[in-house]
Amino acid sequence: MTQAGKTKILIVEDEHAQMELLVYNFQSDGYEVFSAMDGEEGKLLAEENRLDLIVLDWMLPKLSGIELCRQLKRGANTKEIPIVMLTARGEENDKVRGLDTGADDYMVKPYSVAELLARARALIRRAGGINADRIQTHGDIVLDGEQHKVLRNDIPVKLGPTEYRLLSIFISRPGRVWSREQLLERVWEDNLEIDLRTVDVHVGRLRKALKQVGKEDPIRTVRSAGYSLD
Repeated sequence: MTQAGKTKILIVEDEHAQMELLVYNFQSDGYEVFSAMDGEEGKLLAEENRLDLIVLDWMLPKLSGIELCRQLKRGANTKEIPIVMLTARGEENDKVRGLDTGADDYMVKPYSVAELLARARALIRRAGGINADRIQTHGDIVLDGEQHKVLRNDIPVKLGPTEYRLLSIFISRPGRVWSREQLLERVWEDNLEIDLRTVDVHVGRLRKALKQVGKEDPIRTVRSAGYSLD
């Protein structure tokens, strides 16, 4: 949570009925809700407020949801905010595209509002409460849970909340092989509809970030088994 008080979320949705439904349900669940009807307004609100979560529609006027997601994940003050994408697109390639853009979760319309609320709670919990008082190390990788930072060879590594969670799990048991199912259970917790391809996408994103500091890939793929931090 950003501060003492209500958890703050932003909903960016251009359909009035959907917006009213989402605002009502998130407010009833105890959230402080900001709302925007187009991508440009959504970007402004995201940059002006300390948010805990963004619920973002794919198809938006002025600035598309997927482009807004891309820009927010590149912003210094917005890159760590979890984002749930909402879309009528249900094809596998569209899901992967949304995740590759930086989204942390993905729901296809029509969706269950109760499930969306559950996913929101899980994302906020993961982003704010991972190893909050621990510093973990493995080789040249340092995960500072107190400051929510990752270093490799003393160079800061920029990670989204899902990638941070994955690294926290890997670094807690170096050398252990984690199956995709185990990672789903630990990273996505009560979200049972996330598919295994989502795990691969986020592991790939974690690998890319760790390699950007000029080091070798520390994550090993174990065929037919899963992944391991070596």
